[in-house]
Amino acid sequence: MILRAFLLALLFIAGVTPAVAETVSTFELPNGLQGVVIEDHRAPVVVQMVWYKVGSADEQRGKSGIAHYLEHLMFKGTKTMAPGELSKTVSANGGSDNAFTSYDYTAYFQRIAADRLPLVMKMEADRMRNLQITPEDAKTELQVILEERSQRTDSNVNAQFSEQQRAAQFLNSPYGTPVIGWRREMEGLTRQDALDWYHEFYAPNNAILVVAGDVTPDEVKALAEKYYGPLKPTEGLKPRARPQEPPQRAARHLTFKDDRVAQPYLTRSYLAPERNPGDQKTAAALSVLAEILGGNQASSVLGRKLIYGNGTAIYASAGYDGMSIDPTTFTVSVLPAKDVSLPEAEQALDTALAQFLKEGIDPEQFARIKTQIKAAEIYSRDNTQGLARRYGEALASGFSVKDVEDWPDVLTAVTEQDVMDAAKALFNPDTSVTGYVERADAAPAGASATSAPALPPTTTQEVTQ
Repeated sequence: MILRAFLLALLFIAGVTPAVAETVSTFELPNGLQGVVIEDHRAPVVVQMVWYKVGSADEQRGKSGIAHYLEHLMFKGTKTMAPGELSKTVSANGGSDNAFTSYDYTAYFQRIAADRLPLVMKMEADRMRNLQITPEDAKTELQVILEERSQRTDSNVNAQFSEQQRAAQFLNSPYGTPVIGWRREMEGLTRQDALDWYHEFYAPNNAILVVAGDVTPDEVKALAEKYYGPLKPTEGLKPRARPQEPPQRAARHLTFKDDRVAQPYLTRSYLAPERNPGDQKTAAALSVLAEILGGNQASSVLGRKLIYGNGTAIYASAGYDGMSIDPTTFTVSVLPAKDVSLPEAEQALDTALAQFLKEGIDPEQFARIKTQIKAAEIYSRDNTQGLARRYGEALASGFSVKDVEDWPDVLTAVTEQDVMDAAKALFNPDTSVTGYVERADAAPAGASATSAPALPPTTTQEVTQ
C-alpha cells in the first residue's frame, strides 16, 4: 500500500511538471559556433562545455586513437599558455576540468565559480585555434595513451572481452573499433596526424558551446562574441560520412577465456536502431524495453524468470543507449548461479526472451516503469552539469534543442504495443553476438557469489582523459 501510494505520488508529480523545467536559450555566432545557455541560479557556479562534432568513428582507417590522442594534447600549451596552465589555473580558482572522447564527439569542460566564466572561456577559446604541439609533447603523450590502454583495456578482462564483442558485432561500422584505438595503430600515430586532425575539425563552425549555471543568455553571448567570435571557421568542412553496416545474416558466438575471470558470465548484443533527430519513437520504446527486461532485479522480466524463478542466474541485466549517429546495440547479460553452465544459462535466457515475446508486458510493471522514468527525468534536472551534457551530447550528434526537449514526452507516449513491436524487430538472431567469458581452465560451473562482478559496458563507450 505504501509503495503504491508513493508511485501514485510520483505519477502526479510527473504529470503536472512541465516537460522542460530548465530555461534554455540558443544563439549562433557569425563564425558558425553554436551556443546553448541553461540558466540555473540556485548556486553561483557555472559549467562551460565545448563539444566538437567529431569522434573516433570519424577517424581514417588505420589511424585509430587519433581523436583521443589529440584530446590529451589539447592540455598542452598555446602561444599564450604554458603546458598544463589551463588546468592549473582552473584548480587555483577552485574549479575542476577534464575532457572525454567518444565515437561521435569530443568534449572539454570546466566547472567553476560563475564570476570566473570569462577566465575559462578565454582559455578554452585560445586552445580552439592556437594549440602548440612540440615534438617532445607528442612523443610523451603518445606513451601516456599507450599506458592508458595497458591499464584500462589490456589489464582488464571485461574491457578486453567488450572490445572483442564490439569488433564482432560491427562488420563495417567504425563503432567496432575501440575509442582508445588498437595498440599497433596507436603506436604509429605522429605529431602531424594530431595537427592534421586538429586543424581540420577543431573550429568554431564544428563546435557547440554549452554554458549552464548562474548566468544569463545575454551575458554568455557577449562573452562568446568576445572570446570565440574572432576565431576563423574551417572552410570547406566536409559532412560526416562513415562506412555503413551491411546486412547482418549470421549469428556470432565468442568464447573468451582468461585465468583472471572470477565468475563466468555471458552477454549478448543485438544490432539496434539509433535515436534519430525528429524520430525518437523507436529509441524510446527500446529504452523502456531495457528497463522492463533488466532494470530491476526483483521486478524485471529477466530477474523474475532467471533469478527468482528457475534460479538459473544470480544477476541479469539489459542495456540500451540510443544516443548514436549510426546503428547501436541492445545488450543483455546473465551471471549464472552455482552449478549452472554457460550453455544452460544461455538456453534459459533464450527461453525467457521467447516467453516474453509470447506473453507480452505485465500492465502493472509497465505503469510502474513509466512512472519511474518520468520521476527520473524530473530529478535529473537537479544536476547542472548533467543538463549541460545532455544538450551538448545531443547537439554534437546532430540533434536539435527541440529534440532534447521533446524526449521526455516521447518516452511518456510509449505504449505497450510500441515496446513489443520494437522487441520483435530487435531480437533477430542474425544480428546478435553472444559471448561467453570464463576461466582458461573452462570450469563447467561458476563459484557462488553474493554480488555481481563488473560486467561489460552496455552503453556507448567513451574515454576520459
